[in-house]
Amino acid sequence: MSNIILIAAALAFLLSSIAFVVSDRKKRDIVISRLSFRGRKASAAYTPPRSLSPEKQGLPRNTQPSAADYSEVFPPSRRHALADLQPGALKGAGGSAKELSEQAVDYSKRVPSTEVANGEALWDHVTATGFTVEEIKRLGDFPDYATLSGVPLPCAYQDFNIDAAQPRPYRPFRWAYHQTMSFNKLNTDWWLELELNYVERVKQRVELFRKYGPMVLQSLPGSEIATKELMEMCLQFLCARYPHYFRLDSDSMVFHNGILKTQTDLRTMEPLHVLLHNVPEDFAMTLRDPKTGIYSFRAGVICSSLGWNLGSKIGMNLDEIHEPIPDYKEKMQFSMNRYFSKKPTDKAIQRGSWGVEIDEPLFMPPNDLHEKLRETQDPTHTIERCHLRVDWQTLRRLPLSGSIVFGFKAMFTPVTQFRDEPYIPSLLLKVLQEGKRSLMAYKGTWHTEHLVIPALEEYEREQIERNLVDKTWEPQTLAESPFFPGWEEQWHRRQGF
Repeated sequence: MSNIILIAAALAFLLSSIAFVVSDRKKRDIVISRLSFRGRKASAAYTPPRSLSPEKQGLPRNTQPSAADYSEVFPPSRRHALADLQPGALKGAGGSAKELSEQAVDYSKRVPSTEVANGEALWDHVTATGFTVEEIKRLGDFPDYATLSGVPLPCAYQDFNIDAAQPRPYRPFRWAYHQTMSFNKLNTDWWLELELNYVERVKQRVELFRKYGPMVLQSLPGSEIATKELMEMCLQFLCARYPHYFRLDSDSMVFHNGILKTQTDLRTMEPLHVLLHNVPEDFAMTLRDPKTGIYSFRAGVICSSLGWNLGSKIGMNLDEIHEPIPDYKEKMQFSMNRYFSKKPTDKAIQRGSWGVEIDEPLFMPPNDLHEKLRETQDPTHTIERCHLRVDWQTLRRLPLSGSIVFGFKAMFTPVTQFRDEPYIPSLLLKVLQEGKRSLMAYKGTWHTEHLVIPALEEYEREQIERNLVDKTWEPQTLAESPFFPGWEEQWHRRQGF
């Protein structure tokens, strides 16, 4: 896949019911469709971004996007949420929560992105969302992130059984297929999603770190507040969503994982390592440069990249990450930087990208042996080895540090499962056969098409004969997208409900 790690789409996700001004919605939709983390062209799971002309960006034709100044542009502050916290939420001496919530933000002292930001010398420095380091310290461990962010905690999933849990059947296929992304408001119950392969996936991630180290996990100086915040938000989510499996002992600061049968001392294990050992999602964390206002990739744990790795992108800003993209500076740079500079905390978004793979490649660094499979249509392969890979992606801003976090998780589905999914064979067949060749080459589906296309043709005929699909139906994006008609019943049945 081309050298891209970030697009809002999400990656592109990167991901609408975000409350943008109606009159500017089209432009903003396109902007969102850019955000994502991407690798080289080898990856099949990402959709190329659409280009924006300077006129559509709102720039004069001769204006250079690089001239835009974001040094004084900040996202909406969440300081007002302090007044909604429970009494006693702020510890130590200083103003009360209500008093602090009413104070104006002084952005003259900004937390340096390249310095450790938890020492007393920096206590009066301010993050991108308007909190001082001292105030963040006073909030202590595991504050009420739902109130602080404006994004509610999930509902408890009492019927969840990890031994039978199937991922939701994401099928983010669109027709007409072009260089935009479908995206919508984040369903907060599904920010982090567990499935029956949870134990094996965590083991796989830990082994990838043992083998590749900084290629899959790193945090640069200045990201301390953000990584701790993300870790705490993830653990709060798991405890709220799956209370019968996860528990946090706030007195001893020990996290209990009932699935893995482990206990994690949060005082001794670094935040990203806590995530590596307990959460199946990947995270890429960007922080605002206090001098330029541009965001850069400062920390993350990424074990599911195809054709690129975290170590090759860490430390780069958005412009550097996207520099190899043709016309990026002229047509995309302005929109990308503007979106990041203003993204609210309470407007989290999601989207999905897809590819078709042989087997289930999770991590494929450059020159990986699996990359050879993309070079030929091997006649010895069978349809049973073909899998849809969906990278389900989320993008949200953390409330205290102001970090913008890109989360994504790779999910695999055997193509043979499409036989019983109405409209999916016809829709995917249409994309593979009639999608613009340059776009399909970019997605890298060619090495599986000699197997997948005949299978989809057979499934389509069967569905018409079974009256699952009307023979006059013209393939188009489904109203249930990213799912399909009747998906919940099938999904529940596979889990034994």
